[in-house]
Amino acid sequence: MAKRKKRARSQRKNEITKGIFTVLESAPTKSFNYKQIAAKLNIIDSQGRNDLIKRLGELKQKERIVEVERGKYKKKEELRTLMEGVLDMTSSGNGYVIVEDLEEDIFVPEHRLNKAFHGDIVEVYLKPKSRSKKNEGEIAKVIKRKKEQYVGIVDKQKNYAFIRPMDSKMYTDIFIPADRTKNAENGDKVLVKLGDWPDDADSPYGTIIDILGKPGEHETEIHSILAEYGLPYEFPYEVEQYAKTLDTSIKEEEIAKRRDMRQVLTFTIDPKDAKDFDDALSFQKLENGNFEIGIHIADVSHYVQPGTVLEDEAFNRATSVYLVDRVVPMLPEVLSNLVCSLRPNEEKYTFSAVFEITEDAKVLNQWFGRTAINSNERFAYEEAQYIIETSSTEIPDEISIREKGYTVSEAIKEAVLTLDRLAKKFRAKRMSSGAISFDKIEVRFNLNANNEPESVYFKESKDANKLIEEFMLLANKSVAEFIGKKKPEKTFVYRVHDEPDIDKLLALNGVISRFGHAVNLKSKSSISSSLNKLLEDVKGQKEQNLVDTLAIRSMSKAIYTTNNIGHYGLAFDYYTHFTSPIRRYPDVMVHRLLQHYLDGGKSEKEVVYEEKCKHSSDMEVLASSAERDSVKYMQIKFMQDHSNREFVGVISGVTEWGIYVEIIENKCEGMVRIRDLKDDYYTFDERNYAVVGERKKKVYQLGDEVVVMVKETDLIKRHLDFSLLGHYNN
Repeated sequence: MAKRKKRARSQRKNEITKGIFTVLESAPTKSFNYKQIAAKLNIIDSQGRNDLIKRLGELKQKERIVEVERGKYKKKEELRTLMEGVLDMTSSGNGYVIVEDLEEDIFVPEHRLNKAFHGDIVEVYLKPKSRSKKNEGEIAKVIKRKKEQYVGIVDKQKNYAFIRPMDSKMYTDIFIPADRTKNAENGDKVLVKLGDWPDDADSPYGTIIDILGKPGEHETEIHSILAEYGLPYEFPYEVEQYAKTLDTSIKEEEIAKRRDMRQVLTFTIDPKDAKDFDDALSFQKLENGNFEIGIHIADVSHYVQPGTVLEDEAFNRATSVYLVDRVVPMLPEVLSNLVCSLRPNEEKYTFSAVFEITEDAKVLNQWFGRTAINSNERFAYEEAQYIIETSSTEIPDEISIREKGYTVSEAIKEAVLTLDRLAKKFRAKRMSSGAISFDKIEVRFNLNANNEPESVYFKESKDANKLIEEFMLLANKSVAEFIGKKKPEKTFVYRVHDEPDIDKLLALNGVISRFGHAVNLKSKSSISSSLNKLLEDVKGQKEQNLVDTLAIRSMSKAIYTTNNIGHYGLAFDYYTHFTSPIRRYPDVMVHRLLQHYLDGGKSEKEVVYEEKCKHSSDMEVLASSAERDSVKYMQIKFMQDHSNREFVGVISGVTEWGIYVEIIENKCEGMVRIRDLKDDYYTFDERNYAVVGERKKKVYQLGDEVVVMVKETDLIKRHLDFSLLGHYNN
């Protein structure tokens, strides 16, 4: 009997000890008194409290816990290193903290996240390495939240609500008190602002700030995509009003301060459905036989002035966002589509780069400055392409954006053909210098009046597109060189692209070898030339989109910065963005800096512009992510109406949970879940990018052609699941 009692007391002591450390470890930066610990352990009897108080005293004596102030305890800190990094959550609920200059990420188990979320900047304790020799840590505190707002579905109760976030890496729901629900209904998709997370609460508190609509409806889902990335879908009232009050008239006294090029032959070439035209080309043949070619860019900085609400909004947005069914512009419509748009037969203020160029594409002279133009023509790419291919002046009705039977002048035809000839020479020079030719297939949709996708098509870059591209590159490169080579050095905004990571290229080789391709990694020039050969070889092949995507991912990310390191992909030592200020804030900065230095101004503060560059780069990433999500959404919407069809696809990815398949004819990508493969038990072969059946040894490998059918489409979660019917046999 005595032994049994002693054993029970010992067990009770162990339970209390374990409970104390569970509470103290749950919030290692906080201290607790015995009442708080008792409440968390649900100890409500007096004997239990006495045992708890006694055990706290014993643990303090043994220096296993610390009494930081009278009656308040913390776990004694181990010898740990405090570091700062970014939390990367996994689907399992655990996380990794990525610390700059630390080779191995720090693993943080779920119970040591200390209320940190994916993307947060955190302080993390790096524990001494255990037998596993893996970096493991515990988050001490959140320094800065990556996101303050989340999109989620309302789960409404009588006196409160919970929001179930759509973000798969958000591991908790959000509690909404009754007075913060904004009258949202159960099941609504909403935008919620994160509040505090009390110590005694299971979930953080929040406030509903916008009701997006009913899940699955088109407008709801498009607005949700923008909201998930913190991107706006409308302009504040005061910004719209300010834009409407701008003096947008063209004045002769302002033209007198500029180079007047209104009489020079000028035209724009853009997509047929474009609404803003921010660049134009002028062309005239000189008496010496050379050509004077002007690249004219909308003078946005004339209207968007520092210190105004318009400037603040443009900076905050930093970029226009091109979703599948709309453009969310950086500037209000009165500027982007009207005042700053270089529409035909309208006088406009522009910022220009004007070059004297020889027949063999050698630049002899250059001039930069503010101008005034009057565009003679607006061409669609298809029309310019027809002129290039046929040398004809008559535009066929089926591709014309004008009235029937339209004919261009001989002067326009000569200009287009000459510019095309020069552009091809510029491109050839770039490629011979080591530029990489990324012409990735872009998926587009033909939408009806209700934004329903009727068909899929692929955007193709032809000579007319490349003509515009080469002259925009010439302007961007030349402006960057003009400022970058000045002595003493001047603060400037560059668009840079670092050399590719060798590890990523090795991984790329591992994948493309499945298709009989390889990248030569011996030298910088061999990498460039073999990458170009790879991209050319896969054109029209089933693996083209996969290889194009993987090749792009192997490259470094182009960013904006004041620290010029050149542009690897374009093979330029100096490069900037000068040509699209209607849709990119960095171009506005470039215009301002260029004019400031043309006026003899001193170098601007580098730290100010570097901060703006970082913000612009970050916003570009968010916009690109939103654009990809909108395409994915429309692909799923398109596939809803094709659930009874069989499709041939290429295995584009293999993971431990599923096989990703991209349909060849429309580039829609979905997943076949491993658990849905019923003919065998399949295991993931990471080395060979495959899943293998244990009994029948059937293999599904990256690059294999397979036949699939739509199993499930989920517009709300943006998931597309396939059923796998087997390998495709030609």
